[in-house]
Amino acid sequence: MISVLDYGAGNANSVIRMIERVGGKAQRIFTAKEILSAKKLIIPGVGAFDYGMEQLARNGISEALNISAHERAIPILGICLGMQLMCRRSDEGVLPGLGWINADVLFFSEAREKDLRVPHMGWNTARVVRENPLMQLNGEVNRFYFVHSYKVKCDNQEDPISLTHYGDDFVSAFQKNNIMGVQFHPEKSHKYGMRLIKNYLEADYA
Repeated sequence: MISVLDYGAGNANSVIRMIERVGGKAQRIFTAKEILSAKKLIIPGVGAFDYGMEQLARNGISEALNISAHERAIPILGICLGMQLMCRRSDEGVLPGLGWINADVLFFSEAREKDLRVPHMGWNTARVVRENPLMQLNGEVNRFYFVHSYKVKCDNQEDPISLTHYGDDFVSAFQKNNIMGVQFHPEKSHKYGMRLIKNYLEADYA
């Protein structure tokens, strides 16, 4: 059973439908108590960074997430804003992030300087750069749907698992132990998204 966190800043319905489409079972959760009993967790997200962090700060949700990420060490996947909230900070806001990954969220300045449209919106490729539970390192082209104006920059070169080019290379997915994040929307990415979600459901993280 996959728990999908509905904290008022995500598209939980779309994620749940994708999980069910690939044969998995999903439940929408809202509370700290439910987070603390989850076995695998997805944090979806759309919208602004500070708003997302404000929503997580309500009713002990962020504390429950920290316990689940570190003490319980359950697999947690962040999608789009959900990935960015796992980082230390964002150019988009002033509130600190969860800080699970040594990474910052930066505005797409290189893209703007090269007269590319911001937000980065539409289909783009993700080049897998190391072995990971979500995407195979086999040279195959993976295409996903993106909608974002800010990008993740990791301190540690071992954390990114895929890179995407838009003005410059940026981290489109990362993993640090049980913590995973994808900047794109697998729930909107047809067969590529289905495969990634299925991999997340089936992988053994022990």
